[in-house]
Amino acid sequence: MTMHDASIDGSARAGRYIRQMSGYRAFIPAPLPPSPPVRIDKDLQGLLSKADLALGRLDGSIQTLPHPDLFVFMYVRKEAVLSSQIEGTQSSLQDVLAAEAKVLLPDRPKDVGEVVNYVEAMNYGIERLGSLPVSIRLIREIHGKLLRGVRGSHLTPGELRTSQNWIGPSGCTLNEAVFVPPPPHEVPNKMGELEQFLHEKTDSPLLIKIGLAHAQFETIHPFLDGNGRVGRLLITFLLCEQEVLFKPVLYLSYYFKKNRQLYYEKLQAVRDHGQWEDWLAFFLQGVIEVSKQATETARRVLTLREDHRSTITENFGRAAANGHRVLEHLYIHPIVSVGEVQELIGTTYPAANELVSRLRKHGILTEITGQVRNRKFTYQSYVNLFRDDESEPEV
Repeated sequence: MTMHDASIDGSARAGRYIRQMSGYRAFIPAPLPPSPPVRIDKDLQGLLSKADLALGRLDGSIQTLPHPDLFVFMYVRKEAVLSSQIEGTQSSLQDVLAAEAKVLLPDRPKDVGEVVNYVEAMNYGIERLGSLPVSIRLIREIHGKLLRGVRGSHLTPGELRTSQNWIGPSGCTLNEAVFVPPPPHEVPNKMGELEQFLHEKTDSPLLIKIGLAHAQFETIHPFLDGNGRVGRLLITFLLCEQEVLFKPVLYLSYYFKKNRQLYYEKLQAVRDHGQWEDWLAFFLQGVIEVSKQATETARRVLTLREDHRSTITENFGRAAANGHRVLEHLYIHPIVSVGEVQELIGTTYPAANELVSRLRKHGILTEITGQVRNRKFTYQSYVNLFRDDESEPEV
């Protein structure tokens, strides 16, 4: 049926390339953990210690926020935007918030639905963890949510692939591919091995285990579309399942996007040369960098909230109580209309309109629709705290 080729440098530590009957070579990953085991030398141990510390500081900073879920609301959307951009979408954080608020902006990208699906898949997965461990079943459910009704929805959402896929430049053939994942008949078995690895009780540090699992998932490439996005979600789900994080606020898409070419090269070096340690060093550096960034964002959210609470208290007189209610609402609904404010505070339309005008005057709300009627306003200074890296150049 098949003949075995040696892996490129003679090492089969991560798996083997096996020539298929039609002539192409597909990679069959070896079960985790690697053999010989990961060498945690002084440098890797140093990165591991820094990553653990950065994660601990992030988790602590989130728990000091008055309403951690409000931070999570925006952070999840930020991750959805960046992870989807890696796959070629154009939608920004503002586009996603506008779509969710049903604001019809004329130049909204058509792919915003993919990002909205990502948000729903992420929220669904975190909630599902309460009753289902990270498993093939959960991964398939997440994939189904991710691709429902958008680009790729014809590629069997929620189902492991039954045909060969490959990775390479647009338009390349199977024989020209940079990497060919295992053939479809191997996928259920390889996913089963990965699930078994996730549930094994080992002495391996959790971040090492998660780094190995992400790389293995991307190597198996079990779906026809959406593998990158699901694989990135897997990292956060594992951190939350193991209660390393109180809330789902560690997302590596910013780091992977910024270092996209290096990310692909490190994964490929694992397959070709068994270089697990180099990949894990890259992965841990990402955990450190993104944890610090998220911790700083949480601090800035807290500062912004206190500044705006003070502004309202000092300037709104008898309307201050309603001003504070609207401010808190903006942290989970950063785009509002006068009608929504009226409903929130239970007052007349003119009174709600006056309150919105005050919030605009003091720079808390910004009008975004340019209309006389049915205007929408955004809490732009808050949204901007999560947009600092959207303009990063493509790598």
